[in-house]
Amino acid sequence: MIDLHTHTFLSDGILVPSELVYSEKIIGYKAIAITDHVDYSNYKQVIEAVNAIKGSLIKEYDIKVMSGVEISYVPPNLIKDITDKCRRYGADIIVVHGETISEHVPPGTNHAAIEAHVDILAHPGFITNEDVILATENDVCLEITTRLSHSQTNKHVASIAKKYKARLVLNNDVHAPKDIADKTRLLEVCEAAGLTENDYQEMLQNSSAIVSKQS
Repeated sequence: MIDLHTHTFLSDGILVPSELVYSEKIIGYKAIAITDHVDYSNYKQVIEAVNAIKGSLIKEYDIKVMSGVEISYVPPNLIKDITDKCRRYGADIIVVHGETISEHVPPGTNHAAIEAHVDILAHPGFITNEDVILATENDVCLEITTRLSHSQTNKHVASIAKKYKARLVLNNDVHAPKDIADKTRLLEVCEAAGLTENDYQEMLQNSSAIVSKQS
């Protein structure tokens, strides 16, 4: 199992990075990205904090740890700029907080994130055909999420992604220990989204490919 969307007390989660990483390891996760919410005010602090600890966690806990960000509520016209800044500052993975129906991020966020070639567009809500086609062309993964507040559109995302052969990943959007799904829960979320165990394995391969870029 791989989880590429998680949060710590560096934004709105409740765990320190070490506890988050260990909590996922003991459930069976082999890789994790710590992707706290950022905008221009805090991206440097978040990336620095995770980069300062990830090496020791990798060594001591034998799990791949990636430093990342979830760019959140940044005006769409600025998403490409902050994406580039985060990469230059040392982020391994870039996630953007997509246009979920449970929160009102600025319209156009999905499109801007895909145009910026981010790694993952998280919980993209009722993403359009045009943006899914662009995601396929730009090799941007679309997220299926276990997080209840964002998962209502999983079936739409899964269906339209499969139609246009866009890559999917499955993430937890962890904020607390209760959010860490075991494999049974992951497969239940897949089934609810109209996806099979084969689709789950394909999503795992897509996540593994993102991890491999940083190995």
